[in-house]
Amino acid sequence: MTTAHMPDSDAERRQLGEKLRRAREYVGYSQDEVASLLKVPRTAVTNMESGQRKVEALELKRLADLYRQPVDHFTSDDDLTAASLPSDVNHLARQAAALSPKDREELGRFAEFLKLRAAGGR
Repeated sequence: MTTAHMPDSDAERRQLGEKLRRAREYVGYSQDEVASLLKVPRTAVTNMESGQRKVEALELKRLADLYRQPVDHFTSDDDLTAASLPSDVNHLARQAAALSPKDREELGRFAEFLKLRAAGGR
């Protein structure tokens, strides 16, 4: 990703921050959990989500990986919201949000297994 695609205005930073906050809440992480996983202070996560702090490209990549979203989910103008997802996917997300971070990781690995199995024609 080039710097030209990174948000540089206050409005763009706030929009990115809002997408980051929604993605974090959607997967059920607290700001403290994200900060711990990224090895940054919680205030850094708070400031990213409020648009008060620029998000470096590598940080955005790590956040996208953590939230299981492509980077362009956060940088594009398209706004995929939970409301636009099928109801069964929303139900799964709500159930997953109640799990521990370790259990959510395991659930993610299982989902990847199912996807690979389906791609293999089994």
